[in-house]
Amino acid sequence: MSSYEQRCQEDARLAILAELAQQRDATLNSRSLTTLIEQVVPRRTREWIETQLDWLDTMGAIRVTRSELPGLGPVSLATITRAGRDHVERRIVIHGITLPADAE
Repeated sequence: MSSYEQRCQEDARLAILAELAQQRDATLNSRSLTTLIEQVVPRRTREWIETQLDWLDTMGAIRVTRSELPGLGPVSLATITRAGRDHVERRIVIHGITLPADAE
C-alpha cells in the first residue's frame, strides 16, 4: 500500500470518529458517513468506507451493526466506543488513525 493510500485511510478513520463523537446518540449510518468521507477523501467506494468501518470495529473504536432497510438495502450503523472517543479527545492513541489536530 502506498503512503498516500495509508494516509487517506488514517484521515478517513479520524473523520469518522470525530463525526460520531459529535452526534447526540454517537451513531451514524454508512450512507451519512459516505457523504462525510467524500469531503475528506474523494472518490471512495461504499465498499472502501465499509472496510474502514470494519477496521475501526476490529480496533474497538466503534461498534458496527448491519441492517437491511426496505428500499435502501444494506446499511451499517456505526457507534463510537469509549476507546474511539478517547482517541478523538487525545487521551489514547490508536495506531492507524490520524491524531486529532491541536486546538487553536
